[in-house]
Amino acid sequence: MLILAGFLVGVVVGLTGVGGGALMTPLLLLFFGVAPVTAIGTDLWFAAITKMAAGKTHHTKGLIDWQVLHYLWMGSLPVSVIMILLMRGGYIALETSSLKDAVAIAILITAVSMLFQKQLHVIGKDFRLSDAQHFKYWQPTLTVIAGAILGGLVTLTSIGAGAVGVVMLTYLYPLRLTPARLVATDIVHAIPLAMFAGMGHLFIGNIDFGLLGWLLIGSIPGVLIGATLSSKLPQTPLRICIAVVLALVAIRLLA
Repeated sequence: MLILAGFLVGVVVGLTGVGGGALMTPLLLLFFGVAPVTAIGTDLWFAAITKMAAGKTHHTKGLIDWQVLHYLWMGSLPVSVIMILLMRGGYIALETSSLKDAVAIAILITAVSMLFQKQLHVIGKDFRLSDAQHFKYWQPTLTVIAGAILGGLVTLTSIGAGAVGVVMLTYLYPLRLTPARLVATDIVHAIPLAMFAGMGHLFIGNIDFGLLGWLLIGSIPGVLIGATLSSKLPQTPLRICIAVVLALVAIRLLA
């Protein structure tokens, strides 16, 4: 069952960039009964390794925008380190109930973001075309801020690098990033971010390596299949279906 779960999540990650945290973490919590701290820590490494396989495929196709990634990493990686230090120092609570609620809220934010992605793209495109000078002036700064938000969210809950990141980039780069480049760039951004956060959780002792191994056996072939098909399948219907599923999962976790 763990291999099957890894495979299915891997396919979704390869197709859309979403699911490394938003789908796997609730699966571990609700279906496999894994403790929240272990689910979050293990899922970060699951997402990092799974997205490495997808990132290689996207890099081969020349779909990654490295300049956008540079701005995202300027925000996300330092914030991830700060969050880990706060967690190790006991300044951020790691109790089961609070972490479960944080995961549920992060999933709900992810679902809402995915549902309104198209509208944000239209707003960003209109702004970009009507006031290009100001829009382009603020793009780098806003991208760094977006990265910082993702760094905090992912480190605390393992969720957000995929769906929330894609939605932010959809608004910030409405003309520059095509759907395929958007997915590819977002996936590669998540790799070092998940590794930074995962390293912190490793030091805290939140990783189950046996669990991680079984998940990766399924996810690596799954993500390669998904990445190969990502430019051939329509993204919008896939994202709406995933958003609805995530919203139901968030409600279940909050219940």
